[in-house]
This record gives sequence, C-alpha cells and structure tokens, in this order.
Amino acid sequence: MFNKKISIAILLFLPFLASAQKQDTIPLSQILEEVQINGVNAGEKTPVSFTNISESEIEKVNLGQDLPYLISLTPSVVSSSDAGAGIGYTYMTIRGSDASRINVTVNGIPLNDAESQGVWWVNMPDFTSSVSNIQIQRGVGTSTNGGSAFGGSVNLNTNGLKSKKYVTLNNSVGSYNSLKNNIEFGTGLLNGKWVFDGRLSSITSDGYIDRASSDLKSSYFSGGYYGETQSLKAIVFTGHERTYQAWNGVPQSYLDSLPTFNPYNYEDEVDDYRQTHFQLHYNKQFNTNTFLNFATHYTKGAGYYEQYKGDKYNSLLNYGSEENLADYALNDAIINGDTITTTNLIRRKWLDNDFYGITFSANHSTKKMNFILGGAANTYVGDHFGKVIWSELYSDMDHEYYRNKATKNDQNIYLKTDYSITEKLNLFLDLQTRGIQYNFEGLNDDGTAAEQSVNLNFFNPKLGAFYSLNNNNDFYASYSVANKEPNRNDYVESSPSSRPKHETVYDTEVGWKFNTKNISLGINLYHMDYSNQLINTGEINDVGYSVHSNIKESYRKGIEVAYGVKITKNLNWNANFTLSENKIVEHTEYIDNWDTGGKLEVHYENTDISFSPNIIAKSEVNYKIKNLNTSWVFKHIGKQYIDNSESAERMLDAYSVSGLLFSYSLMFKNIKDAKISLQVNNLLNNSYSNRAWVYRFISEGWNPVGSDPYTNADTDGYNMIGYFPQATRNYMLGITLGL
Repeated sequence: MFNKKISIAILLFLPFLASAQKQDTIPLSQILEEVQINGVNAGEKTPVSFTNISESEIEKVNLGQDLPYLISLTPSVVSSSDAGAGIGYTYMTIRGSDASRINVTVNGIPLNDAESQGVWWVNMPDFTSSVSNIQIQRGVGTSTNGGSAFGGSVNLNTNGLKSKKYVTLNNSVGSYNSLKNNIEFGTGLLNGKWVFDGRLSSITSDGYIDRASSDLKSSYFSGGYYGETQSLKAIVFTGHERTYQAWNGVPQSYLDSLPTFNPYNYEDEVDDYRQTHFQLHYNKQFNTNTFLNFATHYTKGAGYYEQYKGDKYNSLLNYGSEENLADYALNDAIINGDTITTTNLIRRKWLDNDFYGITFSANHSTKKMNFILGGAANTYVGDHFGKVIWSELYSDMDHEYYRNKATKNDQNIYLKTDYSITEKLNLFLDLQTRGIQYNFEGLNDDGTAAEQSVNLNFFNPKLGAFYSLNNNNDFYASYSVANKEPNRNDYVESSPSSRPKHETVYDTEVGWKFNTKNISLGINLYHMDYSNQLINTGEINDVGYSVHSNIKESYRKGIEVAYGVKITKNLNWNANFTLSENKIVEHTEYIDNWDTGGKLEVHYENTDISFSPNIIAKSEVNYKIKNLNTSWVFKHIGKQYIDNSESAERMLDAYSVSGLLFSYSLMFKNIKDAKISLQVNNLLNNSYSNRAWVYRFISEGWNPVGSDPYTNADTDGYNMIGYFPQATRNYMLGITLGL
C-alpha cells in the first residue's frame, strides 16, 4: 500500500518538478545498427507476411503488460495470461502455433529456450521499454537463428543510439494493485563517439486470479563506440521474477461463481527465476555496398519452483496423498517400531542453465542484387535437479533427489539473395542448413537410464517473387520449407525405438499490398502443410510416458487481411482479420481406462487443431486532436478446442473484448515532454477464458464427479479441465516524463 501511495504521488506531482529534452538518433547509428538485424528481418520487398511495430507504437501501450499483450492487435495473434491481467506468465499464439513454434530473437540472437523451445516473457519484465522496433513474421518467414519458425517469428531490436542525453520516468498504477516504475537514462553522444544507456524497472501485481501475484525486477545497460565506419556495442539485460503459481486453472463448475479461484494457498507455492543476458555486437561498413555484423553472447539462468506435496496438501481443494519416500531417494523411517514409507514434504525443482555462442551476417549489394550470408553457432548446457527442503519426518533439509544434465549444440548458415530482373520484378532465394547435436540423460528400450544423443541435419529452402505493378500495387508469392526437432520431454521421456520424428512444414504464401495516401490494404493467403506434426494424443510409449506423437497429415490455411483508412485529418481506422481452417486429416487419441489400467482408442478424421480459432479479428479507431490522443480497440476471437477431438464439451467459447486508451500531452512552462495515459481493458466487463488444459479418462466402476471439482462427465467418459479466465474490466493509469 505504501508503494502504491508513493507511485500515485509521483504521477500527480512529477509534471511540476521536471523538464524534458528531445531525443535524436544520428544517421550513422541507423546505418550501422541496421546491419545486425538485416540478417533476420524481412525487407520491404521480401515476399513474406510481416508486420513492423515502431518504438512510438510500443510506447503508446507500454503501461506494464508483457509483450504478448502489447502486440495483440497484430494479425493472427492471440494472447493469454495465467494471472488474467497480462502481467506474470503470459503466452501468445500466431496462426494457432504456440511459443515452442515461434522463433524469437533479440538483435539477431536466439531467445527461445533450447530444450523446451518456448519463450518465457516473465523472465524479461518491461523489456519492451528497451526495444526500438519489433518485426513479426507469420508463417515460416525468412531464415533466422535458433529454433525453427513453424508459426511465425518475432525479431526484437533494442534501443538505437540517442545522440542527446536524457532521463525518462515511467510510472503506472492500476487494478489488482498493479504497479510499474521505471527510469530510463542515457548520456547522449560523448566526444562524438561514445554512448551509454540504461534502464531500471520494477513491476508488481496481485493478478486477477487469487494469489496470482508477480514481483518482477529488470535492468538494461548498454555502452557503444561509434566510429566513422564501425561500431562496437555491449549490452547487458537481466530479469528476476517471483510469481505465485496459478498453473492449475479454474474448474468448469467454478467459472460463474468463483472465476478467480486458485487451488494453491501454500505460502511459497512460487516460481523464482533469474536470467541475465550479455551481448557484444561489432558492425563494420567496408564501403557503401558491404557491411558486416559479428556478435557474441552469453545467457545465465537459474531458478526453481516450489511445491507442497502430501495429504495435508496446502490447497483449498483439501486433497492429495502423502509422497512415497522412495520417489525422492529417501530411506524408510522407523518410528516406534513402525516402518514409515510416505510423508508430507516440500520440494523445489531447479533449472541452472548456460547459453552461449556467436552470430554473424555479411551484406553485399550491387545495382541489381543483394546478398546476405549469415548464421550462428550456439551451445546450451542445462542442469535439471530437484531438492526436498522440508518433510514431516526429517524437518529442515537440503536433499537432492534427482539431477539430469543436457547439452545441445545448434549451428546454422544461410544465404539470402534477391535479384531485380526488372525495375518491377524481384526474385528471392533463401537457403539454410541447420545442424543439431543433443546429448541428454534419457532411457533405454528397457526403461533404464542412460546417456543418449541425437544428431539432426536440416535443409530449409525458401524462394519467392515480388512484383510492383505500379506505385500503389505490389504482389508477392513464396514457398518455404522448415524442419523442427522434438522438445526436451519428447526425447527424455522416450527410448531410441519410440523416439518421435522431427516435423516438417511446407508453407505457401501469396499476397497483395495496396497503398494510397489515405488507404492501405494487405491481403495474404497462406497454406501450411505439415508432415509428422507432433501433437498430444494421450498415447503411452514403450517406457510408460505420454508424449507427443507424430501425425502424418495436418494443415493450416487461411486469409489474413489488414487495412488502414485515414478518414479525416484527425481520425484513422486500422483493422485486420484472419479467416482460417486448421485441420488434422486423421489421428487416434488414447484415453486412460481407470478400471483396467489400459487405453481406449478413439479414431478421428478432419478435426480442428487445438487452440486454433477459425476467426481472429481486431480493430482500432484512433482520434487525435491537439494534445489528446484516443483509441478504441476491439478484438474478436472465435471458438477454440482444448484438444484435437473437436468436441463442444472440450471447447473455449468465442469471445469479444474492447478497450479504450487515452493519452494527453501536458504543457508546462519548464517541461517539453510529459504525457498522462489511461488504459481501460475489457471495457464491457465480459467474462471469458482463452486457454485451458484437459485430461480425459474412463471409469465405469466409479463415478468420480463430485470427488474433484475439476472432474466433469463427458460423452466418452470423464474429463478434467482447468480454465484460465481473463480479467474483467480493469484499468492502468500512467505518466511518462522526459527530463
């Protein structure tokens, strides 16, 4: 409460206490810093579907929510949050593909976790305050570093050189005790060559869901030298998150009466993780046509999540069972002559990892042709281990009960070229090879543990054409192939004989862009044909684990339309929508039979891929007059299925939400730049869930409904579903002040 009062005071009185100074970016930095992103970014005439988001567009909505929410108005993107309010654990999909299929880079350096292949935005709180632009590519896109882009890629580029010194304060306060404070500062250009910048941030929130609190800290520092033809820039950014777990979701029967329900109430049922990134970029301009970027990087991450386990399970559901001592490599205890084999305990599961490597890109252009040769070589070392820190039998302790170490090497090299056949026609060719060597502690065919290794080599070609009919009309078409390896669990929880195959996608994109002074229109048709796509079918492999299974045929196809209209001098309307079909041609799901211990097989044909809405629509109407800028936003997301059976009993309903954003530039005698913003989310106070988990089973001998609130009757037996409701109407009030 004290921190919130201080922040409100800052919001009210800072405009009267300070002055602002405008910022510039010198042309030299624009040239040299573009070198490091040209290798992975699409250009104006690249024949792929992409959206660029500028620094000013980021600042407009950056009041504390994580990146998936800040880019949620772009085509084909759906965002969600564990805590419901966009702070903490947040997620996004692009064309229905989840984070493990979306490649993310920061200044061309891979961000995806090498093993899970996901991106955890909670580890990078307020990072967008240090981002100058974002490019989102949909589909396979252009070759990039790191994991394969099966649904899309997101390229983040940190702040460019600011030639004048500055200090910027950002403070936001809002619903659910949400609070953001940050300070950004820079020296400007010193002696015409040196620049230093920094940011310190703190974000806290109680979350919409009960006890789904977040305590997030982050920092960003950079220092650069800019010569006439070269630059050297060092970047360090770190994030520390401590979030109370809200991973279990809300039972279906509670959605109307207790939509903020969280079963956890053990005090330290938390996730606690720190991650620090180091980057060093060297850019060289040899002449007006030839540029080079070389970068080296190192990321250190370490943290844990803590859980109370046992029959006195500290949960509002009041269920659980004591944990077997043998499962935690603990000896049985003898108490009063009795042999004790179970206990209540608290455990922590740790991840201690290191990621390091190099990236490079060389760009050479002639009058008709442009070449980019790039690539990367990266190594990941992940140490997974668990500890029991307390039990009723042994009290305080520090007992390690498992450790699993993995090393993954990833190398790629690509050559991109576009050739101007005529002034109107450009041909594009992008060839990439990628090699992976993954060593881990896995399982033999008999289920015993053993060191395992996997070696994969991929060839990912892309080709296309871009045609400019006239100043207003452009057309493009491309065909791309991408290959993707299974993730850590798919490998660790399988044997060599049951190990899943890698996935392949064949992506065809055809588009038209139309632009006039007052109208912009883009239409993109896509067809993504998958071979051996990995999905969760419930099948148990030969060592007893339920892992992803390869599906022979599946596809995504659709149309993406984005348009903008300048209605009057002050009134603009921007909108986009995606209509799609996302299908699995045929597959078999396996449902647990609690009576026999076996599996029921159910065959499906032509069903929707889970979490793939057939319609995604967004709209923003913006009106600006003098110092006031207002926006009304609207989103509609069609129904989504929680699994791949296309059953209405396991479905998320379609939903629509709208919001308002007001920003007002303040004018004071001694202040050049100050702004107050008010964001109203879910204006009409709608109740909806846009993410869930499901587990299906059969039990003919016992009706489990009522024994567990997550259990529901189902046509094929029973299911357990945990829903993730999103926040009802909520607010954020912020002020930005430049000194």
